[in-house]
Amino acid sequence: MTGKTKIDFGCGDGLYIPFMNIMSNPVIDQSFVESVIIRPGENQNKAQKGDLFFNGSSETPEEVGMCSVLLDDIPSLYLNSFCFGFRFNNDVNASGLYFAYYFRSTAGRQLIFSLAQGATRYNLSKTNFLNLVVLFPDNKEQEAMAGFFYDIDEEIKKLNAKLAKCQKLKIGMMQQLLTGKIRLIDN
Repeated sequence: MTGKTKIDFGCGDGLYIPFMNIMSNPVIDQSFVESVIIRPGENQNKAQKGDLFFNGSSETPEEVGMCSVLLDDIPSLYLNSFCFGFRFNNDVNASGLYFAYYFRSTAGRQLIFSLAQGATRYNLSKTNFLNLVVLFPDNKEQEAMAGFFYDIDEEIKKLNAKLAKCQKLKIGMMQQLLTGKIRLIDN
């Protein structure tokens, strides 16, 4: 987004994708979008289902160019100014989800790493990015691989939720047992 000040954020009918959503997730987490004021006549970059998003700069070359894909239709969703978007042409048969995982893989990271420029802050040149040559399988295989990785991510989310629940249970039980409020063995 351009032409925004801090008073434009945190309110309004528009939504934007925060930088950390892109850094943390191969798939844009729609519960992790924030509000912004979009005034009539403003020319902002609207996000669409299937778009890829990349962070354009980072403090380390290893973290520049992390990629996420938008899998949902979210009305009035805009791209933040710290990232750039990529939209496949209509005639390209490609899976955005596949590429989100690809650019997070070792091979994808090496490609992006080779484009990182800077000394104290690393930037990704959009021009150089658009000149990248990426070999990829046909769409059917892309979809199969992307679906496999997505399913694993969903299982990891479930396991992390279960882990968090168990950790809370442990803390609660420690407070009860170690203070003597609850006894495990009757005397």
